[in-house]
Amino acid sequence: MTDTLTDTGTGWADPSRPVPDLRTELPGPRTREVVEGDQAVTSPSLPRAYPFAPRRGLGSRIEDVDGNLFLDFNAGIAVNSTGHAHPEVVRAVQEQAADLLHYSASDFFLPVYSQMCRALADTAPMSEQVRVFLTNSGAEAVEGALKLARYATKRPYVISFYGAFHGRTYGAVSLTSSKPKYHAGFGPLLPGVLHVPYADPAAVRAGTEDNATFEQLEKIFRHDVAPTEVAAIFVEPIQGEGGYIVPGEGWMRRLRDLCDEHGILLIADEVQCGMGRTGTMWAIEQTGVEPDMLLSAKGIASGLPLGAIIARASLMEAWGVGTHGSTYGGSPVPCAAGLATLRVIESQGLLAHATEVGDMLLAGLREIQTRHPELVVDVRGVGLMIGVEFTDGSVSSAVQQAAYERGLLVLEAGESVVRMSPPLVVTEEEARTGLRIFGEAVAAAAQR
Repeated sequence: MTDTLTDTGTGWADPSRPVPDLRTELPGPRTREVVEGDQAVTSPSLPRAYPFAPRRGLGSRIEDVDGNLFLDFNAGIAVNSTGHAHPEVVRAVQEQAADLLHYSASDFFLPVYSQMCRALADTAPMSEQVRVFLTNSGAEAVEGALKLARYATKRPYVISFYGAFHGRTYGAVSLTSSKPKYHAGFGPLLPGVLHVPYADPAAVRAGTEDNATFEQLEKIFRHDVAPTEVAAIFVEPIQGEGGYIVPGEGWMRRLRDLCDEHGILLIADEVQCGMGRTGTMWAIEQTGVEPDMLLSAKGIASGLPLGAIIARASLMEAWGVGTHGSTYGGSPVPCAAGLATLRVIESQGLLAHATEVGDMLLAGLREIQTRHPELVVDVRGVGLMIGVEFTDGSVSSAVQQAAYERGLLVLEAGESVVRMSPPLVVTEEEARTGLRIFGEAVAAAAQR
């Protein structure tokens, strides 16, 4: 990483201040007020991990409303890719907001929209020319991809994976299979969606062949649905909410070969694992496999609402004028933030940096595993997308809470995993601090 972050002018982020720096009990008095006011008016459907009320941030540091300074290894759930309030992103947002806040790219030729599409197209991990459709979110990108897949292939069925998270809107939540609560009470869901097992982390650890996915697909094709009726397989190249699961070598290639054999589209959902988090712009690049569509959001605009469908041009050209659109998708300010994000990732060498710091974190976490083999089942990840699996969910919850109480923000995933997805600008010093605190949190959980 070639540059360092500086305060954008407010003067609050004293570089000499240690991080973490906890100055009140947790939660502090103002945070308790925020929580009380929130619970009186917001939807109870919102899941909250712990009572944290952020006020402002810079890089990997974030301050709550009580003035407590935390080390953020969540990045807004892998959203703030260039860190909090990166000066170049802030400047781009301010300049665009002063010129034009919104005009719909669905009905008019918004210049910054096509600029963002071109910038994303230049990163696409496909050898064929691509086209891009911009959305407001990852879920909206999944919905659009689902429509395009069925429209282009004229096939009714789609396949997703157990443990997958693709969003909460109706089509996306029908593909989602990470927690039963996402489906409970909302049926009937979208018809024509089938699920199969994802790559098995135990097989990866043991170095054995992982056949469960392909055996189940074979059963489906033999007994339930002919493969010629399947439009697409939606896959996270590294599964996110399902537990930060990294497939073994060759697994994605086998999936691609199966899709090619039966004319099925392979759609890579890189909403969480993309935008440089794994040390390449897109996680699927590390497998040598080309998807037919790639979906992005989260880190694409460093915190502003923006998502994208990147598809082979011949595929996206299957639908015509008026078949799909979005009033706000690709609005000017998020596009400006997205263009700045891509510039920062390149100019600051954040892909190589993510690999370097990620390797440091993985090594440190595996050392923690050797100290607590009775609790830590697995440490896995690529770049700055890392999961630590514990023996059960009560342990992962205890570690998450203990880390929060010590000023480190992490978040659970899957049934018993704590995920780490720090901003791509996280420094080596911050990584060492995070490892120290996380080790203390695991030790505290061991003493429960």
